[in-house]
Amino acid sequence: MTREQLFEQILQKKSYLCVGLDTDPKKLPQHLLDTEDPVFEFNRQIIEATADLCVAYKPNIAFYEAQGPQGWISLQKTLQVIPRNIFTIADAKRGDIGNTSELYARAFFDTMQFDSVTVAPYMGADSVKPFLVQEGKWVILLALTSNAGSQDFQMLRLKDGNEEYLFEQVLRTSATWATADQMMYVVGATQAEYVQRVRKLVPNHFLLVPGVGAQGGSLEDISRLGMNQQCGLLVNSARGIIYASSGRDFAEKAREAALAVQREMEALLEELVVK
Repeated sequence: MTREQLFEQILQKKSYLCVGLDTDPKKLPQHLLDTEDPVFEFNRQIIEATADLCVAYKPNIAFYEAQGPQGWISLQKTLQVIPRNIFTIADAKRGDIGNTSELYARAFFDTMQFDSVTVAPYMGADSVKPFLVQEGKWVILLALTSNAGSQDFQMLRLKDGNEEYLFEQVLRTSATWATADQMMYVVGATQAEYVQRVRKLVPNHFLLVPGVGAQGGSLEDISRLGMNQQCGLLVNSARGIIYASSGRDFAEKAREAALAVQREMEALLEELVVK
């Protein structure tokens, strides 16, 4: 999927919502536990309930890896029921060098057919570039995350007199590795006060924004600070949507939660992007 195609989906659906499929077997509705594949059945119903309201799905790979072989089967089946016009993100946070990165890229892009994968930048260019060789596939690079531990490294000041944070150097350097048609960045919604600094360095890139909803980030704040002329945002919500109910009405309640977010996004798009 190209950047233009993604923007077309955003305009058509009046939404820049990414639904996080962080599916925990311990949180599944009780009535699903008797099905052949409870994780897949949960995901299938969530997707059917929300596909017209979102432009991306983001399975967190750890939730599937933890289940062993069955988890990978559930994930593959999940991908097969996601409509092809919806952007898919393997939230895997991989980051290694040489053949290892090449094999990770093959796993998520060739074998599983994801559109994108999240990648950690710590090991530098040769850990990221193997993910950039396939046309139409995306790297989503960790830049400024929502967790408290982001202060440990990402917010360190560089000792060169320019008052730049380490995350800004990551943005500045990595932006030379690929264009805005190949790379996005993870920027947490709870870091909204730094989004203007992000946009100064990567004005045209899409940002994947976790942390809205259950983590306390503000959709309005991140939208006003982070939108560009092609929207440039994919705002992720997981727990606030997929776990809106633990009963038989879980899919219906998930749709209601997603619809509430989509309506807020529609108003923001009309104000900030659609002229």
